[in-house]
Amino acid sequence: MKRLFNRLLPKSWRSTVVTIPVIRLQGTIMAGGGQFRPSLSLASTAGLIEKAFGFDAPAVAISINSPGGSPVQSRLIFKRIRDLAAEKNKKVLVFVEDVAASGGYMIAVAGDEIFADPSSIVGSIGVVSASFGFPELMKKIGVERRVHTAGQNKAVLDPFKPEKKEDVERLKALQLEVHETFIDLVKERRGSKLKDDPDLFTGLFWTAKRGLELGLVDALGDMRSVLKTRFGDKTQLKLISAPRGLFGRFGLFGSRFSASDIAVAAANGVLDAAEERALWARFGL
Repeated sequence: MKRLFNRLLPKSWRSTVVTIPVIRLQGTIMAGGGQFRPSLSLASTAGLIEKAFGFDAPAVAISINSPGGSPVQSRLIFKRIRDLAAEKNKKVLVFVEDVAASGGYMIAVAGDEIFADPSSIVGSIGVVSASFGFPELMKKIGVERRVHTAGQNKAVLDPFKPEKKEDVERLKALQLEVHETFIDLVKERRGSKLKDDPDLFTGLFWTAKRGLELGLVDALGDMRSVLKTRFGDKTQLKLISAPRGLFGRFGLFGSRFSASDIAVAAANGVLDAAEERALWARFGL
């Protein structure tokens, strides 16, 4: 409505300021998370995405800084962005910060154009599952593992039991299906921009400088410079952030969390934090 009203004004009265909404997607991608350990998921990003596409603007800018995570949540976020882009007829411009790898890159290809710093990390188009095995430790400390199931495959890949070949084969078959979905999505979005390189879908990752040659990104550049070049020097960037209620921000009596909340979150988050740290560490971050 604002843009329509602006067109009806005499040319000399029209505003030349363009405001571009900006969404910042940072962190590992996983369902769940919380105030102590935020993560990217459809639930945590849907509101921001909806709000950004509700702006009266020619495009939506998305800043991504993620080493990946859940393939399901990655695709759900990707799909929500593309659905709204089609519905609102808006361009999506994606800007990579430190890394857009694995699920982070899956979200990045929601952009009509992808920009990155020359030293940004992109790619890692693959699927990984990681866990630990403790069968020998169980023997040493004299602990017996007791698992009772209804269904012979209900306890596959139990970390406290020796690994079985058939279980690993089943997992690899599942990973291949997820990998194919990822590859198809990247090919659909990047199309002829992708170079015919045998390493492209092997899980390798590169700097954006090499990613530009491979067709993984469209150009090197930062958000502010690109948007001002595209839409004019007076272009303004509007960061879309989650609303904070009065009690959500300060707490009922000035403190947001109780001691028990903090203790539970700390106890539950140790392994998740270690896994998250490992994801970032893969890319030297």
